[in-house]
Parts: sequence; C-alpha cells; structure tokens
Amino acid sequence: MSRKNPHAGDDPHGDEELVTAGTPLAEADAAVVLVHGRGATARSIVGFGEEVSPADGGVALLAPQAAANTWYPNSFLAPVADNEPGRRSGLRAVETAVETATDAGIPTGSVLVAGFSQGACLASEFVARNPREYGGLAVLSGGLIGDSIAVDDYVADAPDDALAGTPAFLGCSDVDPHIPEERVHETAAVVEALGGDVETRIYEGMGHGINADETEHVSAMVAALA
Repeated sequence: MSRKNPHAGDDPHGDEELVTAGTPLAEADAAVVLVHGRGATARSIVGFGEEVSPADGGVALLAPQAAANTWYPNSFLAPVADNEPGRRSGLRAVETAVETATDAGIPTGSVLVAGFSQGACLASEFVARNPREYGGLAVLSGGLIGDSIAVDDYVADAPDDALAGTPAFLGCSDVDPHIPEERVHETAAVVEALGGDVETRIYEGMGHGINADETEHVSAMVAALA
C-alpha cells in the first residue's frame, strides 16, 4: 500500500496549522513570525520565540507549520525548481503569518520575521522577495535559496531603500555542515542592497545551532519592536 505524498499539490503547506502563542493578537503591539527548520515543528520554534520575548508581554508569536515537518525536499543550495512547490508554498505560509498579524492591526514595521535552518532560508527569501519596512529579520543558520545568488535578481524590480532600514541579523557558524559561510555573506549583501541595516556574525566552530549570543541579539531586536 502506497503512502500519500505529504508534498503533493501546488500548495502542500496550505492546510497546515498556524500556531499562535505569546500575547493574543488583539492585545499585542508587535509580532514575531517564527519559521521552523527541517524535521522540527511550529510548536518547537515557538519555544525559542518565548525565550526571546519580553517578560512583560506585548508580543504575539506566529509560527506556520510545514507538511511532514519539511518545507522543501532538497538542500537550499539546489536549483530553485528542484524545491518546488514546497519553497513557493512555504513562502506563502510565511506571508499568511505576516498578514495575520497586520490584519489584526499590527503594522509591518512591528513584525519581525525569524527562522532557523530551513526556516531561516525561507525567512530571508520571503523578506528579500517582499521588501518593505519590517520590524526585523533574524536569519539563524540559513540564507537565500538557490544554486546561485545575484543581487540584481532581488533589487532590479524593488524600489530604492525598499527595506527602509529594517534591522537584519544573520548568525551562522564558519563550519556549518549545511550552510556555507559564503551564502550567509551573499544573503547579507542582498538585504543590505535592499536597504536593510545588516549585522552579520560568524561563530568559530559552532556547528549547526543557535547560541547564547544569537539569542541575546534577537531578544534585543524583539524588545525594540514595542
């Protein structure tokens, strides 16, 4: 008996849950959209969101869930077509989360988009493909998606200073087994060219994970949203 393909159809993540936590949207002044990594869950990355949220509240957390816990099947360094329709559907899931916040009255300038690993790739790709002023972008062990990255592909049709100084943090190890350091710098160059205020930190020998310095930095970014 064959198993159903969880990534079949044009929008494989379209029916998945959007997990919410933190301050209820109707009462929140800001929001953090959290995108989980391969094999993880929306609920697991909400835990990170709770860790970086201020103790006095005010921040809503929104985390989309990937079908079968995976946004796209191959490495983010593969040709874009090899990761469709998962990549496209994942970007739509991030967009839905952002729109859920803005529909509740939270301005985009108070919405921070963050992700780890595969989720960091989607987070950076979403912001670069939909540039405007956000509350922030946190890319933890990830980068823009595709076998090659060219700044012109992202900025050609974007207005000047599209990100309007959006604070962006990129953190990664110099020996991450999944994320080449070069791709982190390529991603930073695109975000900067779009008008983002970019901070890049490369950690010696960290491997694939999130360290205390990254957590502290993202916490400060979230605190600045209110």
